[in-house]
Amino acid sequence: MNINHPTTLRSPSKPLEPATVFVVDGDATAREALESLFRSAGWSVKPASSAEEFLSRPRAAVPGCLVAEMSLPGLGGLELQRLVSDCTELPLIFVSNCIDIRATVLAMKAGAFDFLTKPFVRDVLLHAVAQAIEHSRTELRRLARARALQERYESLSRREREVMSLVVCGRLNKQVGGELGISEITVKAHRGNLMRKMQAGSFAELVNMAASLRRFAYSAAVDVPQELLYAARDLRSPLAAQRL
Repeated sequence: MNINHPTTLRSPSKPLEPATVFVVDGDATAREALESLFRSAGWSVKPASSAEEFLSRPRAAVPGCLVAEMSLPGLGGLELQRLVSDCTELPLIFVSNCIDIRATVLAMKAGAFDFLTKPFVRDVLLHAVAQAIEHSRTELRRLARARALQERYESLSRREREVMSLVVCGRLNKQVGGELGISEITVKAHRGNLMRKMQAGSFAELVNMAASLRRFAYSAAVDVPQELLYAARDLRSPLAAQRL
């Protein structure tokens, strides 16, 4: 593989925080060329000669992307993609020596960020990696928000969670009390406590938080208790809309 580049090459966009490009390629010459290119662009590079080697190494939650050869020794590219499919913060860019329509379609359907064939146009490859890293930063921020929101939700007592699951569906305090067998005054106390713990400034904000928790749960970002997931069916009810 031939990639020509000046030693003064800079990243298309200055990283806001350190970013790492993981390169997985069984061809030592190709791997070293990619490593040199990405380092000259200002990114940290961690090369591996196989999917097994890449998977065996611990990886910190930092912005980055995975650039992998489709035809790898041992575990192939598509199998590697399956094994890292839960790592939404690590976009995968496939590279290949030949155009394989079937493999390309399967990879893209499975969520590959891009698919490039060798030899590369340097700027096209760098642009793809820069976009993947930006996507990684965005996803890491989303995951951080999801975990922070989950931590606040986990700080609620069992009763506060029950109250929250009902009020976000639009139940009035009196109705919540009737369903839970507690007084309206007690409901108000629990509601005030959960609003404070969730750091919600308004009822509408609390509803949005509940919706976010469900979205995060469905995307496997966080683990949300079933009672809040069940509340999703009623979130857009007329009563809930009126309360907003």
